Amino acid sequence: MTGRHTPRPGAAPLPRMIAAQAALETRMMLRHGEQLLLTVVIPTLLLVLFSTVDLVDVDGERVDFLTPGVLALAVLSTAFTGQAIATGFERRYGVLKRLGASPLPRWALLCGKTAAVLVTLALQTVLLTAAALALGWSPHGNPLSVVVLLLLGTAACSGLGLLMAGTLRAEATLAAANLVFVLLLFFGGVVVPLDEFPDGARAVLGLTPLAALSDGLRDVLRDGAAMPWGDAGVLAVWAVLALAAAGRFFRWE
Repeated sequence: MTGRHTPRPGAAPLPRMIAAQAALETRMMLRHGEQLLLTVVIPTLLLVLFSTVDLVDVDGERVDFLTPGVLALAVLSTAFTGQAIATGFERRYGVLKRLGASPLPRWALLCGKTAAVLVTLALQTVLLTAAALALGWSPHGNPLSVVVLLLLGTAACSGLGLLMAGTLRAEATLAAANLVFVLLLFFGGVVVPLDEFPDGARAVLGLTPLAALSDGLRDVLRDGAAMPWGDAGVLAVWAVLALAAAGRFFRWE
């Protein structure tokens, strides 16, 4: 006679698995002290410091110039630097290999990581927006344009982070990701306007993902412009190329 509780082994529905993985990745990200320092503390301190101390000459109010750049820096710190380092060490310690043997498909694992990045970015944006408003920030423009730019920037930075984590050794990823973060902090239009650089350097720097995102957000939030299609196009190209390269060259072991 069949019992009332007949075992039914099998994988959970795919959406539930992705949601569970995304929740796990988010908790791990928010519990990691170094990650929080990189993704929350440093951008907030930069916003407060450079908005209240006259260290850089900018047109108009400093907080109006700095806030879009710091929002772009938050995308870089979370989607690129933090994700690259965490994924690189997960790959080194065999975590990705073990997860790859679970019922969760590998593409769904990347979806879970991406969802965790988006949740963290949403929290960062709320925190930085509150800090900027407290400092006297007066945003303008269409919020939808801001969302599109942030999503494009996240896709581009996430693709580059996964490409780095999936092709380099974990130690090399740690060094390279932090080096890129520091360089783009000063040369990506976050705290120093690109107009301060020579014409040739400005043209090259303007094609980096962080500079395109900073300038695009600044055009919308400070100047009240419509969608900056040039900057959005740069981000879209970076996103397509980086995600395609990550999908092609990412090594799970």
